[in-house]
Amino acid sequence: MHDVYERLAGRVQLTSDGLGAYTNAVRDVFGIDVDYAQLVKTYGASPESAKGRYSPAECTGAKKVRVEGRPDPAHVSTSYVERQNLTMRMAMRRFTRLTNGFSKKIENHAHAVALHFMYYNFARIHKTLKITPAMAAGVTDKLWDVADIVRVIEEYETALQGAGNSN
Repeated sequence: MHDVYERLAGRVQLTSDGLGAYTNAVRDVFGIDVDYAQLVKTYGASPESAKGRYSPAECTGAKKVRVEGRPDPAHVSTSYVERQNLTMRMAMRRFTRLTNGFSKKIENHAHAVALHFMYYNFARIHKTLKITPAMAAGVTDKLWDVADIVRVIEEYETALQGAGNSN
């Protein structure tokens, strides 16, 4: 949650699912300077045919719960993050259990996620935007390729070494 907070400017609206740990995490980091709601879903019983599978039960309803501030009910949604999670799972097999690509070391997993998001945001033209998200946000004015990403990594590592760090 600290990482999310540090990447944002000004007051924001957050939505999470109903996991109780989010309530404390958001309050610990944002305090009262956030408009925060939870989308709490209810699920029916799992059908007998799904027993022993990884598939969740059918969602039978959802309730919007204000937790802090004044979240706009029209924007209480987990759809964007759920779509992003699906995109990430489909692009990286490291998130798929029972495959040989599943990450066993957290450091390798973090590096793979970082590379995915660099490529996704800087080197992949999106159908709806017709440009990359980084170009749409004004972060860059050119389409990057893998060589550009490698150059940024090398420059970062050189800067770390110059600063006396070995990370």
